[in-house]
Amino acid sequence: MGDRIMATIINADTSDGLKLTSDTSGEIQFQSGGTTKMTVSSSGVSGIPTYAGTKNRIINGNMAIDQRGSGALENGFLVDRFSIGSSQASKGSATVQTADVPTKFTSALKYTSSTAYSILATDYFFVTQKIEGNNIADLNWGTADAQTITLSFWVKSSLTGTFGGALRNSAFNYNYPYTYTISSADTWEKKSVTITGPTSGTWLTTNGTGIDVWFSLGMGTTYSDTAGAWTTTAGLGSATGATSVVGTSGATWLVTGVQLEVGTTATDFENLQYTTQLQLCQRYYEKSYNQSTVPGTGQIAGAAATVSSSLAPTQAPGVTFKVTKRAAPTMAIYNGVTGAVGNSYRVSDAASVATTFSHIGEHGAAYINIPSSANGYYFHFTAASEL
Repeated sequence: MGDRIMATIINADTSDGLKLTSDTSGEIQFQSGGTTKMTVSSSGVSGIPTYAGTKNRIINGNMAIDQRGSGALENGFLVDRFSIGSSQASKGSATVQTADVPTKFTSALKYTSSTAYSILATDYFFVTQKIEGNNIADLNWGTADAQTITLSFWVKSSLTGTFGGALRNSAFNYNYPYTYTISSADTWEKKSVTITGPTSGTWLTTNGTGIDVWFSLGMGTTYSDTAGAWTTTAGLGSATGATSVVGTSGATWLVTGVQLEVGTTATDFENLQYTTQLQLCQRYYEKSYNQSTVPGTGQIAGAAATVSSSLAPTQAPGVTFKVTKRAAPTMAIYNGVTGAVGNSYRVSDAASVATTFSHIGEHGAAYINIPSSANGYYFHFTAASEL
């Protein structure tokens, strides 16, 4: 058969050229400068996208899309697809930061504590993104073929120490608390956590929540447990003993470049074209306003226009969405000139009149309900179909 070369590690070294390290492990690692880029084993190939352009299951992980323009926020959605949650009011708030971000990024989510708060057992403070089940079906979680994933992100804090978070299923009854360490205060650091896929638990592969990814800002003992293992303890959001950001007045915590991918290696962040990323976000939230305009602003630019007829005196044609929604959304309507919520602008007398949408589906709303016939109306809208 001739000579055979058994190579476990093939390393394109930056100083010594090609280096081969051999054994009989049955696994091959492809390295560049000593860093593993791809691994081939009996379980398959890791370290490369499952399919081109979609390796990251997190949407808007670079915090670049901010349709709502919410400003400082204690609870709710800040940048698209990322929400803030807290059990106690006035303990801190999150904003979008663009001035101080890692290289190759333009935005970050920043949380600032406003008080030195002592966490109670049932308290929780967190940042989360819920990943749609349709986007994690190939992970095969809950089966013997469950795929290992790696969560990576850039983080910066005024505090140092061990921080925590968790991955959870939609029922909150199968959870994986994890930790990461911030070594230097006020310094951007890249972190990664590799998690063996669960072979048990119920993991939705529908348009419901597939995986709920949590970053803890302070978590009570009720929702904390030992890091590094899957558990059926209900509702976990962090690891026991993790640093509490809300425990120090004025403490800051920032994150960007969030990525969840198949495999054991944290690869470079997947930068999508802006339009592609916006469309992914619009499956969950869409607005008629210009991207830089906060909903509720008095602005006619881009407003929808519709006309009612005498044949349908209390209805006028509605809207079609740019992107099919995850599910029939909750919609809000705004006066197309003044921005008044719950109203549209009636052209004939410049009146602000109460208006609602009807027959709302994943692709649009069939009608608006208005008080008079044979008139023109201007309005803006938002459509939210978040998990």
